[in-house]
Amino acid sequence: MEYTVQKLGKLAGISTRTLRYYDEIGLLKPARVNSSGYRIYGQAEIDRLQQILFYRELGVSLENIKNIVTAPSFDATNALREHREKLLAKREQLDVLIANLDKTIAVKEGRKTMTNKEKFEGFKRKIIEENEEKYGEEIREKYGNDTVEKSNAKLMNMTQEDYEKVTSLEKQIKETLAQALETGDPTSNIAQKAADLHKQWLTFYWAEYSKEAHAGLAQMYVDDERFTAYYDEKQPGTAAFLRDAIHIYTGMRK
Repeated sequence: MEYTVQKLGKLAGISTRTLRYYDEIGLLKPARVNSSGYRIYGQAEIDRLQQILFYRELGVSLENIKNIVTAPSFDATNALREHREKLLAKREQLDVLIANLDKTIAVKEGRKTMTNKEKFEGFKRKIIEENEEKYGEEIREKYGNDTVEKSNAKLMNMTQEDYEKVTSLEKQIKETLAQALETGDPTSNIAQKAADLHKQWLTFYWAEYSKEAHAGLAQMYVDDERFTAYYDEKQPGTAAFLRDAIHIYTGMRK
């Protein structure tokens, strides 16, 4: 069966404008354009659109989706299996948060009691699962499964006070790093303060701290475009500046 833009948009629950944009960027081209100038989509395009929407649901950017689905090695069946696993993990995370919310409501109504640790368990689990999805493969390859599992366990055992401290540290790092970047000098006191704050932040997650591992992580911020994009979001060059500051702080660069 074939579909026009209007019919496919209605079938998939997306706008015709979105479909036209997917065509423009080469993500989803129509099977053909008929004599009247209408885009016509066949079964292959419908299957690809389903893949695209699965990836979008998982938060993958359009650019990355295009790279994935147009790669010669792309396997649609394996991709569907991966989608299923990730969606199941997402559902599990939502179930934990819903259960946490239900219990919190019960506590407020005086029907149950809840420890401070339980209040934050769902959020901590979400952090772990998001990190695994985004960086798990690289981190495990670099530091090993045992190190990662110990780090995850440490996060799950955080107290409410620890959770508040690490959240505050994240904010301090960004603010201090922004000020340090203005100096342009990774050896400056403010830049070294940012590096020290970063170390303090890491100790909440790492079972053991080492200067070598700290320096290696800082290098990953530059080597991996996802880390770079996070730090460079407001000011390009921030990831490289932080890397240099940490390398100086750890003595990896004189």
